[in-house]
Formats: sequence, C-alpha cells, structure tokens
Amino acid sequence: MMALLSGCAARPEAPILQAPGNDTAQISTRLETLLPTDVLILGEQHDAVEHQTIEQEVVTALAAKGVLAAVALEMADTGASTSTLRPSATEQQVRNALKWNDKGWPWVAYGPAVMTAVRAGVPVLGANLPRAQMPASMADSQLDARLPGPALKAQQQLIRTGHCNLLPESQITPMTRIQIAKDITMANTLAQAALPGKTVLLLAGSGHADRQLGVPQHLPADLKAKAVRLRAGGVGNEQPEVFDAVWTTPALPEKDYCAGLEKRLAPKP
Repeated sequence: MMALLSGCAARPEAPILQAPGNDTAQISTRLETLLPTDVLILGEQHDAVEHQTIEQEVVTALAAKGVLAAVALEMADTGASTSTLRPSATEQQVRNALKWNDKGWPWVAYGPAVMTAVRAGVPVLGANLPRAQMPASMADSQLDARLPGPALKAQQQLIRTGHCNLLPESQITPMTRIQIAKDITMANTLAQAALPGKTVLLLAGSGHADRQLGVPQHLPADLKAKAVRLRAGGVGNEQPEVFDAVWTTPALPEKDYCAGLEKRLAPKP
C-alpha cells in the first residue's frame, strides 16, 4: 500500500496548456515559416509592451505544437531555473526560482510569458551573464577574438552609439567584452537545453539576436537557429543575413533615451 501511495505521489503533474486565441493563431502561422529549428531567438525592444505580448503568444503557440524544449531569458542569470517546479507552481515560487530582479525587469511585463511556459511544463532558464562575472569579462582580452574583426568593430560602434557617444573611449573595449560574454553565456544555455525535434526559445534584446554580432555567432555549428527582430514602428534596413524575420509593432511615443543616460553617467558632485 505504501509503495502504491508513493508511486502516486511521484506521478508527474499534467501540464496546463493555455488555449490559443486569435492573436496566437496569427503568430502560429508566422512561426510556420521559421520551423523546424533547434533555436528560436526573439529580439525585443525592452520598453515595447507589444513585444512581451508577442513573446507570450510565441510560447503559447510552440507549447501547443508540443515542440517547446525550454524558454531561456536574458532577464535572469544563468544557473537559475524553474525545472524543479510543477506546472501549478505559484508566481512567487517561479520568481524565487529565477531569482527575479523586478527593478531591472518588471515581472508584469515578462511574467505572462514565463508563467505560460511553466504551466505547460516547460522549463524556464536564466541565460544571462551574472553581474559578479562582469569585471572578469571586462579584463578578458580573449573575448576580442570571439568575433571576426569587422564584426568586433561593428559591435564596438554599437556600444558607442547605444550609449549616445557618452562613454569614454577607454570603456568601449571593456563594455564590448561584456556584450560578447553575455552572448556566449546565452548561447551556451541554449546549446545545453537543445533537444532533438524541439525548439529552445530565447527572449532577449534585439542586439543579442543579431546573426552577425550576437548569440547566433556563438552557437555550435550543428544547431539550426532562427532570429526574429521585433521592431516598434519606423522603417528598418535590416539585411536578410542579420535577421531571419522582422515583425513590426506600432511605433512608441518619442522618448529621449540619451537625456536619461547622460544624467546617469554624469560625474557625482
């Protein structure tokens, strides 16, 4: 009797799949042009709410197809995982497992995609470089060789312009190394989570999705990867070799990002 009870207690909990809606059906159609693939990278704009909505819909669609191996996140550090949680886990249990930093990444934005994966019985994995490892990365000159020369220069220029040309030139190389280290860490997480016949999904900023500069550069050659840029408004000049697809969303209100950055980088009195 005790053995029978023990067997019942150890029985895996059934997944709780979300019913696809009309928007998810549209996303599912878009995904057909990208599948099958071992890795799918969605590159978002972090302050675009529509992008996080799309991410949840992609999780729902892939889970409904039964092909979602795992969801990896730039928004949580490598080593954090929900793999030991049941589909019925509470949001607080999930946040604890991922060591979620709500100040840096609002749970209200990313929680729906995360919880959709958990409910489907799909592990959610932290994929980002931990802050404690950043100083070592900044000093690691070997990281400079992890991108081809032209790509390294392009990444360095993106660091300049991404910081509104406010960074001292002495910081460009160390900051570029952190970006490369982040991409390598995410790529390693994806490679470890890959399963034959299924897709590992990465949710990250669009720069990490860039096929020439970002995560795809550091994936094993035997893994097939597709990269999608989620772009809020505007007319992009993305080349086919940079992203496999560009999904546009409505433009956001104009915002002076440089003004806020200039204030943060200003010397303290």
